[in-house]
Amino acid sequence: MHGACRRKGTIIKRELRSAADKAEDATNSPALEMLARAGFAVSGVLHFLIGTIAIGLATGKGGRADVSGAVGQLASQPFGPVLLWGSFAACVALALWQTSDAVFDFEHLPAKDKTAKKLKAALQAAVYAGLAFTLAAYARGAGQDNRESASDMTVTLLKAPGGVLLLVLIGAAVAITGIIYAIRGFKKSFEKHINMPGSANARTAVTALGVAGYVAKGVALFVTGLLVVIASVTAHPEESTGLDGGLKALREQPFGIYVLAAVGVGLICYGVYMVVRAKLARM
Repeated sequence: MHGACRRKGTIIKRELRSAADKAEDATNSPALEMLARAGFAVSGVLHFLIGTIAIGLATGKGGRADVSGAVGQLASQPFGPVLLWGSFAACVALALWQTSDAVFDFEHLPAKDKTAKKLKAALQAAVYAGLAFTLAAYARGAGQDNRESASDMTVTLLKAPGGVLLLVLIGAAVAITGIIYAIRGFKKSFEKHINMPGSANARTAVTALGVAGYVAKGVALFVTGLLVVIASVTAHPEESTGLDGGLKALREQPFGIYVLAAVGVGLICYGVYMVVRAKLARM
């Protein structure tokens, strides 16, 4: 009886291991890798567009300097739906790739490092899944509804028990992420995630793009997170307006238009760097 149970358990474990191996092989396929690399390029294009909108805001033009605004611009291009659905597929592929990293990779590392790496991969998977959701919403013509639902969710959270604390924590997490991005830019630690080109001039260009891009994105995220915290504490959800609101608030500060323009240029650099990363990334 006990022997039969043990044999059955062994068979189940073997089948689960075989299924996991097949799943890992599928998520490491060359086709998925190519599409996942395209996900980096999609992120780059969107950051490039956000940067151009931010520069426009600094010079007095209108626009929405966030992912929704960038996706809206992408949708307005010729063959917009094709671009959106292609970008959606690329972001889904990158989300799956990052999920595979979170589940299967880093097993050889010490427990602490393994947990940190897996958590980072899981968070990146969530980011690209969210980006894919936004792209799909605009492709289906529901982009405006997507914006309004995000605003409504903020108001709902503020009214819910513990909602203020949750939003403060979210804002703090975004601000801390901004600091991490800026530090990563100054320390050039992003270089370990790519295969640097052989040419000295090309290496210098990639490093310069990365430094400017990571620092600019760090500033943008820090301001955005700070505004979320302030809006939560003061119970003014209309002030919690995401990246677009953060950049517009930056414009209102002393010398703000110059800082905003610099951040816009930096976001353009980050966008170009992400397109380059699509080719050079260590997958």
